[in-house]
Amino acid sequence: MLARGNRITRGAEYKAVVRGGSRCAGAHAVTYVVSTTDERPARFGFIVSKQVGNAVTRNTVRRRLKSVCAEALPTVRPGADVVIRALPAAASAPYADLRSEVLRCLSRKAAA
Repeated sequence: MLARGNRITRGAEYKAVVRGGSRCAGAHAVTYVVSTTDERPARFGFIVSKQVGNAVTRNTVRRRLKSVCAEALPTVRPGADVVIRALPAAASAPYADLRSEVLRCLSRKAAA
C-alpha cells in the first residue's frame, strides 16, 4: 500500500502532471511522469474512469496499479510525480501484463 506521502491528492497536481509530464503509452495504461528537484518521496496518482468498467472493476484495476507502484517505489527517483491513467483494456488484462507494462514505463521515465 502507498503511504499518504506517496500519493497525489489534489486535482491541480493531477492536471499539472498530465499536461506537463512526459508520456509513456501502453496497451493497458498511459503513464505520465514529471521529475522535480524537490527532496521528497516520489508520489503516484491513478485515473480510472467509468469507461474501464463498473465500480468493482475500477477498484480492482486501481488496487493492482497501487500494488505495482508500491513494488516499484524504491526504483523511482525522489521528487518524481507519476500519474497512471488506466485504459479500458486494463479491466481484462492479467496482472502480469499490467505490471510489466507499468514497470517498463517507470524504468524508462522515472528511474533513479
